[in-house]
Amino acid sequence: MEFILPLVLIAGVVFYVVSIYNSLQQLKTQIEASIQEIGNQLKRQASLIPNLQAATKGHLKQEKEIFKMLTDARKKIAQAEKTGNNSDIESAIESIQSMVPSISVAVESNPELKSDQTIGKFMNELTDTADKLMYARRSIIDLSQAYNVKLVTFPTNIIANTFGFTKEKGLETAMTGKHVEVSTTDMEDIKVDL
Repeated sequence: MEFILPLVLIAGVVFYVVSIYNSLQQLKTQIEASIQEIGNQLKRQASLIPNLQAATKGHLKQEKEIFKMLTDARKKIAQAEKTGNNSDIESAIESIQSMVPSISVAVESNPELKSDQTIGKFMNELTDTADKLMYARRSIIDLSQAYNVKLVTFPTNIIANTFGFTKEKGLETAMTGKHVEVSTTDMEDIKVDL
């Protein structure tokens, strides 16, 4: 009888350690899967861009800058896919996100393009893929944050350190650049009632 209580306590501690270990492993696996999803969506964009380029080529002879943007975006996606480097991935995503509105404006202002169902389909697919990329990026950020919190909070930090778990970087984003700048033109449409 006197051995039962210590055995129950030991079993409880072992169960707790195993559950913490498994939760850390699960988060790491989800982070890796989200990173792979970004690569998957980048591949999808890379395959959509040549189709959009071919569909619009006949209609957009005067829009050479759009073809250049498509070509540059495709190169950046190929580079990101090849290296798997976070900065290359960020550059490819930024290139696509800045390109899609420009193409949308060209399509909206050109009735011949606007009526072309093929171009509309590719634009919708590119927009859908950009949305999926944003969701996958958000997932990585959330999962990395949850994982890293477990690494620094007591008592999970003891278990994490014991098994050699290290901090996940998530997605690194530059702290300067176009994505953090707001111009006065951007602010003109915002009205604040005081």
